[in-house]
Amino acid sequence: MSSITSIIKSVRDIMRKDTGVDGDAQRISQMVWMLFLKIFADQEAEWELLNPDYQSPVPEPLRWQNWAEDDEGLTGDELMDFINNELFPTLKELDRNLGPQAKIVRAVFEDTYNYMKNGTLFRQVINEIDKIDFNSSKDRHLFNDLYETILKELQSAGSSGEYYTPRAVTQFMVDILNPQLGETVLDPACGTGGFLTCTIDHLDKQINKPSQRKTLQQTVRGVEKKPLPHLLCTTNLMLHGFEVPGVKRGNYLARPYSDWGANDKVDLILTNPPFGGVEEDGTETNFPQKFRTKETADLFLALIIRLLKDGGRAAVVLPDGTLFGEGVKTRLKEELLARCNLHTIVRLPNGVFNPYTSIKTNLLFFEKGSPTKDIWYYEHPYPDGVKSYNKTRPIHIKEFDAEKAWWGQRKENKHAWRVPLQDIIDRNYNLDIKNPHEEADDLGTPEELLAEYQQAEQDIRQLQDKIVAVLQNALQA
Repeated sequence: MSSITSIIKSVRDIMRKDTGVDGDAQRISQMVWMLFLKIFADQEAEWELLNPDYQSPVPEPLRWQNWAEDDEGLTGDELMDFINNELFPTLKELDRNLGPQAKIVRAVFEDTYNYMKNGTLFRQVINEIDKIDFNSSKDRHLFNDLYETILKELQSAGSSGEYYTPRAVTQFMVDILNPQLGETVLDPACGTGGFLTCTIDHLDKQINKPSQRKTLQQTVRGVEKKPLPHLLCTTNLMLHGFEVPGVKRGNYLARPYSDWGANDKVDLILTNPPFGGVEEDGTETNFPQKFRTKETADLFLALIIRLLKDGGRAAVVLPDGTLFGEGVKTRLKEELLARCNLHTIVRLPNGVFNPYTSIKTNLLFFEKGSPTKDIWYYEHPYPDGVKSYNKTRPIHIKEFDAEKAWWGQRKENKHAWRVPLQDIIDRNYNLDIKNPHEEADDLGTPEELLAEYQQAEQDIRQLQDKIVAVLQNALQA
């Protein structure tokens, strides 16, 4: 990984010299669209070998190999004039009728911008990026790891806390749902595509003949409303062998709830919807009155329930606030438990999403078509010697081995407990139920606590008196 890492480091260093790139978020956005063009060019070279009839939707002068590959080609003001006045205007207005690849390129560039101003530095960046061969299995594999580094850097830039779910959490959710080839899989708030690529890796193991690859590409779908994560997701899926990534730009919440019909429903939903966010005015009016709220996660939960087929399965990341919240949240939980079997809630400890958010999160697993009778809870423990997670010590997929071993047996233990539906109803659908097997701290009786408090107060007063006496002696000396 050292060579590709050094290339990206060199690109960073060059961009920092350019006065047009203001901060890490713009630098990463700039780097990603350039990487996309290089990846697209390498993919096209492969498609042309496999299919002699393939026609690129990109006009010949604008194809990467005709303006970027020559390391002594366009540079300076001439290069910037080409980028700003030919490349970008054309790709932003590319004719969608030219085929699915044209739609992808146009969707990527519609909300993408060139921030660099110095044509000489731009040429240096291009020359570095062109060293990577994305048709090389080695470079492609190494870039997948580097890709996560880019995401983490983007989060550090303060722009995309909602985009990234730790790989271990994503992998566990996919492993539990166990998608099968031919099942439709959706992430309605896909961010940079973590759930989609993990699903693709899972389904790749089931492919026995080339025709099944087409089935895979037709059944894995995502939607993302923000341009940069959409670009990252599209690039990510192309690196995973998707000629036509099934990722749309848009907001699933913007479509009226009643318009979603049978043809829109899917077999599996895997997602970490943005929580803590507020949708723009009017979005909530797309939903029935009882579900109307501006809280993004709540609206997505209502939509997920509707989009699942009968028998469909879902795994969703939700914050503690959804579990104990009232009002709309209570009505949503009542709907969920009536229409779906919410069979398992995995309670994650503090720090899983550190340093991007400290909000405690839960993994909800449910199937549509039959009501909930009882809910199993599993409290995920920290590994021995670990008190919290952070960037240098993230949660690891091996830590979920205990949940996987328990999953099929469903026996109570110090981490797992079952709660009947009636208990949930009696709690007014408050799902925030603590582990009954945890030993409660022995705080003592109220009388004992009061005596301890009074003693502590007395100790503090005595200490204060001593400090005052020392100060007085010092002043008199």
